[in-house]
Amino acid sequence: MRPVLEVADIFRRHGTAYVQAHGDHLGRVERRVMSAIELCRTPALGGHVEGCRTCGTIRVAYNSCRNRHCPKCQGAAARDWLVARAGDLLPVP
Repeated sequence: MRPVLEVADIFRRHGTAYVQAHGDHLGRVERRVMSAIELCRTPALGGHVEGCRTCGTIRVAYNSCRNRHCPKCQGAAARDWLVARAGDLLPVP
C-alpha cells in the first residue's frame, strides 16, 4: 500500500524552491540525491512490463534509482539491518 505522502512527492512539489532558497548550502551530492529520489520509479528511469499468463493482467514496473538515501529503495534494507543489529545488543537496561 502506497503511503499518502512520500519524500519524492515533497521534493517534486518544493524541491526547486528549496534549491533556489538554499542552493548555496547544498553541494553536488545533495542535489544528485534529491534528483534521484524525485525520479525513482518514474518513467524517466525506464521500466519493464510484467504480464500474468493466467489472467492476462499487465503491469508496468518502473526502475528504481537504487540510491542509498532513497526511502523507497533502501528503506526495507535499513529496517532489516536495524532488526539484525538489535540481536547484537547486550541485554542491559
